[in-house]
Order: sequence, then C-alpha cells, then structure tokens
Amino acid sequence: MASMNKVFIMGRLGFDPEMRYTPNQTAVATLRIATTESWTRDGQRQEQTEWHRVVVWSRQAENCAKYLAKGRQVFVEGRLQTRAWDDKTGQKRYTTEIIANMVHFIGPNTATTSTSGPHDEERPESRFPHAESGNGNGDFPPPPSYGSGSSNEAAVNFDDIPF
Repeated sequence: MASMNKVFIMGRLGFDPEMRYTPNQTAVATLRIATTESWTRDGQRQEQTEWHRVVVWSRQAENCAKYLAKGRQVFVEGRLQTRAWDDKTGQKRYTTEIIANMVHFIGPNTATTSTSGPHDEERPESRFPHAESGNGNGDFPPPPSYGSGSSNEAAVNFDDIPF
C-alpha cells in the first residue's frame, strides 16, 4: 500500500527567519509560522493559533532569509519530519517540523514597501512576487496559476479544500 507525507500551510511569520549554515556551507533557514483557525460558538468568536516550525534548505533558504520578515504571509508545501535528541539532562526530546519543498511569498513585503524608493523596480519581489520562491536548487518555477484553463486547475481546486 502506498503512503504520502504532504503538508500545505499558509500563515504569517511570527519571527524573522533564522539563517545558519551546515559545516559544508549548505544554507538552512528556520521559519516559525502561525496559522489561526476561527469559529463562532454560542455567539462568541473563538480563535486558536497553531505554531509551525519550517526548515528550508539551500538557495531557497537564502532567499527566505533575504526577502522574508516577521509578519509576512507565506504558503509552504513540504513534508512532516520528527526528530529526537537527548537534552542536557539526558531526557529524550522530540520535535516535529515541516521540511519545505516550496515556499511561496504572498502579499507585499512590508519591510520593503515601507521604504520604497526609486529602485523598487530592481527588486525581484516588486515586479515578480514569486521570483524569490525556489525549489532549493536555484531553479525558479513560474508562480502557480489557478484560473480557468490552466494546466494546474485539475491538480489544485480550492473548492475541494475542506477549510
């Protein structure tokens, strides 16, 4: 029997990306993304925020560190992974995180729009909002199109998503 490990989240960064490099100089960025669910119960609006730790690798990690900041909205596609380690006291600890395959930057970059100037046209995110989202190997796919007649329409139909 086949299995699948696929995650899609859309939320806002709660903190600036944390960038680091492995000993062999591979870039790794950690994003902390908040997703919020809201509902009404007995006439009262309820909310619950879930925090997600997302790990991004290579060129895509460098682009996240360069273009993302706290408050920016992102769409992440990836897989779940659970890691285990022993803490300082020798107790076994676990964390589950999303290993990103693709990070799409959504909406304006508030860090650059507040300081817009005559050179805005030179920044990739000002003309091509998805130019900074890559697949980790330096290739940049075109932004997804979900309108009628697109080849992606059969693959992603937002009417079929249960939320």
